[in-house]
Amino acid sequence: MPPTVNDLYVDHVSTIPANQGHQVKLFVREHVAANPGDPRRPVLMLHGRSIPAAAGFDLPYKKYSWAAELAKAGFDVYIMELQGSGLSTRPTMDTHKNVSPAPAQRALLSPNPNATPYTGPPDYKAQLNNSRSDWDEVGTVVDFVLQRTGATKIDLIGWSAAAQQLGPYAIQNPGKVRSLFLTAPIFPPNGRSSKPGTDFDAPVPLPVTGPAGAFDYPMTVSTKAGLDTAWRRDLGCPDQREAGMVDEVWKAIMAVDTIGAAWGGPTPGQPEGLNRIRNSYWWGWNKTTVKLHGVLGDKVPVCIVYGEHDTIINTSPDLGLVYFSTPELYRNIPGPRKLMIRVSCAGHQIVWERKAKLLHTMSEHWLRHGKVEGAQAGSYARDEDGALTLLEE
Repeated sequence: MPPTVNDLYVDHVSTIPANQGHQVKLFVREHVAANPGDPRRPVLMLHGRSIPAAAGFDLPYKKYSWAAELAKAGFDVYIMELQGSGLSTRPTMDTHKNVSPAPAQRALLSPNPNATPYTGPPDYKAQLNNSRSDWDEVGTVVDFVLQRTGATKIDLIGWSAAAQQLGPYAIQNPGKVRSLFLTAPIFPPNGRSSKPGTDFDAPVPLPVTGPAGAFDYPMTVSTKAGLDTAWRRDLGCPDQREAGMVDEVWKAIMAVDTIGAAWGGPTPGQPEGLNRIRNSYWWGWNKTTVKLHGVLGDKVPVCIVYGEHDTIINTSPDLGLVYFSTPELYRNIPGPRKLMIRVSCAGHQIVWERKAKLLHTMSEHWLRHGKVEGAQAGSYARDEDGALTLLEE
């Protein structure tokens, strides 16, 4: 029996300053297990900074839907979208006036939806979401899934910046999390700290506002060409992705953003679409917080999988707050139940590359057995022949 797919909207009382206290809708897509076990094994998948979950985890093309493949394997799979992404509530984001005032950003809005570029200030002069609002939204959906399935714990899968939400959530709620599986996780070892004397409180009053800078607007926009350019930086092998994948991915992004789909493009009345991306203020995910209470790698086992050509998750230490290092995440996880595998011929967009099927299989083995290709702990490189080489204990 094929898995059943249901599109759901979970009620949530917002903790985003722009709509604080309002009841909002969080989009959740459910892939019911083809042959559910007893007890049921729910899995929650969370998107990163810029790609909606429906496009990232449920791409309707060939067998690239990670969610569908896990449901076929017997897991109840849920993909969720935080406020400001995909089909969830998008406060302040329906007007082009709230796009970043940077000239390059505003230029993308003319002639669609603007006949002439808008040069005024944003209507909402602050960032949109933050770490606490994201953790609260993950918590609402986790509780919804646990109640719906009758399970007592959930496995969490995150891609890219989802590590910023899922890592701290697991540390704060270890009794609800069975394991973490992080793909191409963003980890800033020197990232923004929490309020002094607290584990995860906001370090500044929220929302963060101007004067003009990184946090005086609620969203940015990106183009299909920009997606392709960023992806090409990670193409280190000639056959790393199939032809036509940018088109398929962009169609999926636009399918969950009807407003953004009507923006952009050089010809009036012929929009090419822009991806609307929420502007975030994050804290509490760094080499100090990852060690808190000894949760990760102990009460919550962690598996990390990333591509050898990923240029996003490993950057120069000179970058300060935006110095990212996946190996440093592995090293700073305090417990022994941690596994990391670097996959050859893959990049940050591994979920849409030819190694996507391998990623599906690795996650299934981790969820079912707590190991991948026989490895339960340690940091490894996986070559094109499938051989694992131990890099560090």
